[in-house]
Amino acid sequence: MSTYIHFTDAQKEQARQTDLVSLLKSQGEILKRSGKEFEWRDGSQKVTIRGNLWFHQYERKGGDAIDFVRRFMGKTYPEAMEYLLGGCGGTLITSPQIIKECKPFELPPQNDNMRRVYAYLTVTRKIDSEVLKSFADRNMIYESADYHNAVFVGYDTDGVPRHAHKRGTGQTSTFKGNVDSCIPEYSFHWNGISDRLYLFEAPIDMLSFISMNKDGWQNHSYATCCGVSDRVMWQMIGDNPNIHTVYLCLDNDDAGHIANKRISDKLSEKGIQTQILIPINKDWNEDLTLLSGEREVEEPCPALVL
Repeated sequence: MSTYIHFTDAQKEQARQTDLVSLLKSQGEILKRSGKEFEWRDGSQKVTIRGNLWFHQYERKGGDAIDFVRRFMGKTYPEAMEYLLGGCGGTLITSPQIIKECKPFELPPQNDNMRRVYAYLTVTRKIDSEVLKSFADRNMIYESADYHNAVFVGYDTDGVPRHAHKRGTGQTSTFKGNVDSCIPEYSFHWNGISDRLYLFEAPIDMLSFISMNKDGWQNHSYATCCGVSDRVMWQMIGDNPNIHTVYLCLDNDDAGHIANKRISDKLSEKGIQTQILIPINKDWNEDLTLLSGEREVEEPCPALVL
């Protein structure tokens, strides 16, 4: 049975009036001022933006902020509404400005064991236990004491936690989300010494890919967007001058394909080598679970390489 999410007229108007320039800049996007408008690139195509309105110059289509999030971020209407009303890094910026109070960043309380998280990740999600242990030993993955969520922690270069992504571990749970006031540049990641960086949408996809490509995996760098933003990628490139090639490993859906094109265009402009790896199924965890965690796959894992 589907669930209907009701939004009031005031909420709809608030989401519709979200300032797109502020929203895109908060996601690390680059915009160019052109008179009273701004220009943003959808891959190689130009999109003009003014306040909460946008217009795609090539397709000759446009709309408001809700339409923008649905079109360019691949979200459904309820997902777009929830994103605009509460997902912009804890702050909603509209025209005129309306600020939602942000809570200070704080890690969820840690449980005294990881039994539920280990069971969820290794049995349900088929993550390799040795891979999981590597992250858990570094306090990068733990079980929260309150709801027994899996918590994926991102640290800055000084070893200070700056980001935490939560994932429900219940048998029927679909809960996932970031802790308030996370810094997207430091979402869940691993610093390696090779010239490779692999970029994913979600922590479980990153762990799934590594589980299927274990040979020497610690030498490479990995990062998760917790969405389709590229902010963590640029931070990783800045912090790790050894990185020269970025492998974009986003989901095999419209939002992932659009983000792959957008990010690869940016990397090409910077002279950074790029390869796009696409899972056979919707995402890397679906690929892994279909293998039942028993078959070892040589690198690159089952994927379409563009």
